[in-house]
Amino acid sequence: MNQRTVFILCLILMALNGHQGVPLSKTIRCMCIKTSNQTVNPRSLEKLEVIPASPFCPRVEIIAVMKQNGEKRCLDPKSKNIKKLLKELGKRRSKRTH
Repeated sequence: MNQRTVFILCLILMALNGHQGVPLSKTIRCMCIKTSNQTVNPRSLEKLEVIPASPFCPRVEIIAVMKQNGEKRCLDPKSKNIKKLLKELGKRRSKRTH
């Protein structure tokens, strides 16, 4: 092989190596655009999802699904009210398992 061919092969390998592991989309896709810190009655909850931070969304998200109408609400995980709700639900769950 001549020097030119080796040089071109090196350029191709460097270009391919540089793109390894790069996501196809660089947009951050969080489920929640806005969050609420309003108090939520635990009895009115159908489901509570806690989505940890990930490469796709850098923040923890808490999504409450309401029993009455299936409405989804994004809750602020830093809010005192929401922390209190999570603590209360955790206590209830631990009582059920014992």
